[in-house]
Amino acid sequence: MSQISNTQNQGPLNSIDEWEDDLLVRYPDADTIAAGRDTEAYRDYENNLKDSVREFYRLQHINQTYDFVLQKKEEYLKFDKKEMSVWDAFDFLNQLVDDSDPDTDLDQLQHLLQTSEAIRADGRPDWMVLTGLFHDMGKVLCLFGEPQWAVVGDSYPVGCAFSDKIIFSEYFDLNKDHHDPRYNTKYGIYEPNCGLDNVHMTWGHDEYVYHMLKPYLPEPALYMLRYHSFYPQHRENAYSHLMTAHDHQLFKAVNQFNPYDLYSKSPVPPNWTELRPYYEDLVAKYLPSTLKF
Repeated sequence: MSQISNTQNQGPLNSIDEWEDDLLVRYPDADTIAAGRDTEAYRDYENNLKDSVREFYRLQHINQTYDFVLQKKEEYLKFDKKEMSVWDAFDFLNQLVDDSDPDTDLDQLQHLLQTSEAIRADGRPDWMVLTGLFHDMGKVLCLFGEPQWAVVGDSYPVGCAFSDKIIFSEYFDLNKDHHDPRYNTKYGIYEPNCGLDNVHMTWGHDEYVYHMLKPYLPEPALYMLRYHSFYPQHRENAYSHLMTAHDHQLFKAVNQFNPYDLYSKSPVPPNWTELRPYYEDLVAKYLPSTLKF
């Protein structure tokens, strides 16, 4: 294993086409979700930059290698660390504040509720509301001892060249894969348009929660979970050469979800006491009483 650099350390629809057609007719587009908000102020890494954010990405870009990702998948996708009720899991998650996010210092449950409530307010399907509630649940990895650079932040493929569209891409010069001819070409270990199912992404909460909820949610929700932090693609279109037509079709779901994740943040926390009965019923509809972590 390579040395790690650190500091101090139910109702699914019958097809995706049915969901997509209905979505586009009934719901506003992504720009409407952010209407009236200064969206340029979100994810502003120059003017709102915290030192912890830059350091976070330095560590992430150095340490997220192909071998590291495979190691973490082997370690965590057995889901043998802990078994908790959904609500105990939220209490567990609520200990975190995301150091990679320049937009908020709220605890995780408040952000998840803001996301899911914004989705619900627009009348979207209940499985998408649930996706909003759970999309950052994988951040519990921090509570199993993982550093934040192995849990949160922008995601991107490993095993091929790192795009210069990735935030703070200058730090990749210190990643060993950047100098490895197996991994530093455009396609690396992959074939053109091989499909994202065949691509290894950086290890983090997206990948973890995707696998955790894979048995329970429809495919558009799983793309939302797995790729909601994949900004180099859904913002910069940097990895289309690895994607299939099916990936591109499902990325429309990711693009629908992403503004809720970004633009629902507010310093005013939701009233969990009032909301809990609704979410108890929603969780019971789709998920088992306990989840394995």
